[in-house]
Amino acid sequence: MRSLSRRGVHAICFDCNPAYPGFRSVYGPARLCPDPDFEPSAWVQFMVALSLEFKSRPVLISSSDQFVVAAARHSDELARHYTLSPGIALQALLCDKKTQYELAAAHAMPMPMTSCAESPEDVLRFGAGARFPALMKPLHFREWRRLPTDHSLFSAKIAIADSRDELVRQYSSVAKVTPTVILQEIIDGPDTAKRVYLSCYDSGSRRIANAMFRELRCDPLGFGPATMSEPVDDDETDDVCNRFLRSIGYIGVCEIEMKRDSRDGRIKLIEANPRLSGGGDAAPYVGVDLCWLHYLDLIGQTPSPVHPAHGKVRHVVLRSDGAAIPAYLSAGTLNWMDVVRSYRPPLAFYDLDRRDLKYSAETILVFLRSMARGLIQGRRRPGTPR
Repeated sequence: MRSLSRRGVHAICFDCNPAYPGFRSVYGPARLCPDPDFEPSAWVQFMVALSLEFKSRPVLISSSDQFVVAAARHSDELARHYTLSPGIALQALLCDKKTQYELAAAHAMPMPMTSCAESPEDVLRFGAGARFPALMKPLHFREWRRLPTDHSLFSAKIAIADSRDELVRQYSSVAKVTPTVILQEIIDGPDTAKRVYLSCYDSGSRRIANAMFRELRCDPLGFGPATMSEPVDDDETDDVCNRFLRSIGYIGVCEIEMKRDSRDGRIKLIEANPRLSGGGDAAPYVGVDLCWLHYLDLIGQTPSPVHPAHGKVRHVVLRSDGAAIPAYLSAGTLNWMDVVRSYRPPLAFYDLDRRDLKYSAETILVFLRSMARGLIQGRRRPGTPR
């Protein structure tokens, strides 16, 4: 929204969760829509009505897996009212972890030992050959939101198990809600070994934008999206990601998270996000405006390829970093001087904007609350390293 609005493009955002901060941003307007997972017909009707608010045929660009999948599922109807990415079907396949890792395996994308489990027996077979700790995750991250609210994995994105028996217990606890899950070995190494590849491919699958960032912190610690990152040159990771997306004929914006495994030195796939993302907001600060270039391609223009400018800037998702900092302090992998040094300019913020004062004030409040809550919890935790 910010990218397009700054360039004079009339844009409207929508979601089925009114708690999201986009509903309180000056870059709106925002519209509350039905949940496409539970009310698909009502959502399609909403989308048809929304298209009439534009003077010309609008472009549909997703920044959530939920709406990538919904747009692909209802593409025949939506295509009568919107310009959709020609790559929408492939994007939806990448939103599903099962088909994502199947595509990765079929196209020689390096990744950790991965298995799709549909029964306790599948979990046992994986556990017999896997190195622990290992992780389990649903096919779509939002699926565990359907667990009871008092469940230990309610709304979680992953579960970590230190043994095969623990992995079986975790699977049994979610099997009624998500009988099919992904099991993976953990890629060993510090969070700073993680790379975030940001890109855009045009309607002919030609790369028209690319940038690479190194993760400095993430939330949750070890496994979440980056809360602070910085540009990095990594030709090997760039080549691996570009070859994969070219080989599958990808079209559109894509973020790929990779990490170098300290045990064998290989760069491996964590996951691909076939859409705009919070991490992707870092790209414009090195001269690569992914959303704008994707928009130009969708409206029939032919943008020239853009490469990142050299520069030293740290990109910060401040709301999430408020939770990350106490976790790193508690784990003993960060001290207060490290925190202070990491906030030295130049900085770019995902969720601070002097033109968006109300949203920015809310961001600062969320940051301070998260910091206070995390520091208090860290003090209460027995045996916490300092």
